[in-house]
Amino acid sequence: MRFSSLTLAAMAAAAVIALPAAAQDAPANVTFTRDIAPIFQRSCQSCHRTGSIAPMSLLTYEEVRPWARSIKQRIESREMPPWFIDRHVGVQGFKADKSLSDAEIAIVSTWVDNGAPRGNPADLPPPIAFDDMTKWNIGEPDWVVEIPEPFVVKAEAADWWGNLVSDSGLTEDRWVKAVETKPTEESFPVVHHAVTTAIDPDGEAAFLNEYALGKNGDIYPDGTGRLLKAGSQIRFNMHYHAIGREITDRTSVGLTFYPKGVEPERPIYALHIGDNEDLDIPAGEADIRHDGYYHLKDNITLTVFQPHLHNLGTRQCIEAILPDNSVQSINCANWDFGWHIAYNYEDGVAPLIPKGSVIHVISWHDNSDANRWNDDPRNWAGFGQRSNDDMSFAWLSWFTMNDTEFEAAVAAREAATDND
Repeated sequence: MRFSSLTLAAMAAAAVIALPAAAQDAPANVTFTRDIAPIFQRSCQSCHRTGSIAPMSLLTYEEVRPWARSIKQRIESREMPPWFIDRHVGVQGFKADKSLSDAEIAIVSTWVDNGAPRGNPADLPPPIAFDDMTKWNIGEPDWVVEIPEPFVVKAEAADWWGNLVSDSGLTEDRWVKAVETKPTEESFPVVHHAVTTAIDPDGEAAFLNEYALGKNGDIYPDGTGRLLKAGSQIRFNMHYHAIGREITDRTSVGLTFYPKGVEPERPIYALHIGDNEDLDIPAGEADIRHDGYYHLKDNITLTVFQPHLHNLGTRQCIEAILPDNSVQSINCANWDFGWHIAYNYEDGVAPLIPKGSVIHVISWHDNSDANRWNDDPRNWAGFGQRSNDDMSFAWLSWFTMNDTEFEAAVAAREAATDND
């Protein structure tokens, strides 16, 4: 088997994009009804509407026009829509990617610079019929398990961490195709995180899913899944944070199953890697780096990358140190504590990494007053569970392959790249 940086580069080549040239020119006569509204429908309005999580609605021209210059600033800096993968590093093929292209950003910017004209009302696309806020990102699940009792978070209270355990209610083994953990609609502001774990009747525990603000669900690639055994329990590891008013939570986990009798070809594994608990984040300093490592004992196809940092985090990268000691970048993502996004790779470009490699997790923190999430830049910070402590690791999901399967996958990927 050939395990070189050129091999891994070829495996990802179809998804790597070059550094962009100058911003693409947009047509001079950009209008809201013809050009801007379709972009907002695809990438903005699911959050920016009455009753959703965004601070303002962007459904109509009248709602959008007062925010035009702020919108331009946010999209040019790529703060919005919330999609923080560095477009100039590593793999670029992701499922459910709502980020704007350079051309779309240029169109919106030109529209704002030209005075944000409305345009012909006849050009306006039909409005979108939205689901309510109780919608599951994975689609309506087949099975839902809640924490055992409603949990009341007092208006003023210390942070609370603990495990809440519920019976799954399953009477037969089922293979899971997708999983999502989420608070109730009114309680998401007080749920810092919720990590769900399946505990089978023999007491063996297996991670299922993690919720944090802005987290989407995990939808496994076709032919992969997680086995949930009959009689299993679901453990919810909860972290609640008071916000000044009393709120009741009933966090739940939703599961979508393969049809009965269908067993996927490969089990999927989800875990956090590259943990570094020896964090030293001096007061007032920015651009502080920490590193973590994970040794691969199997050949893998990487399916999901989700960075995990806290308030002081600014950026995280993952790379593969291959058996020949060459290094290949996989991805970098800027970090915003308000959005814990799972980046699901497109099946045709998901990184193929050989056994014996080391996944290197590199994180950066900013403890200066330039970090808007920083409560007090006069304080030293280190590892801990509170939001004003910090962390440094990555949530990854993958499935394994034997050597023959891995060689075949590499050959197929290289052939597909050669034919592009």
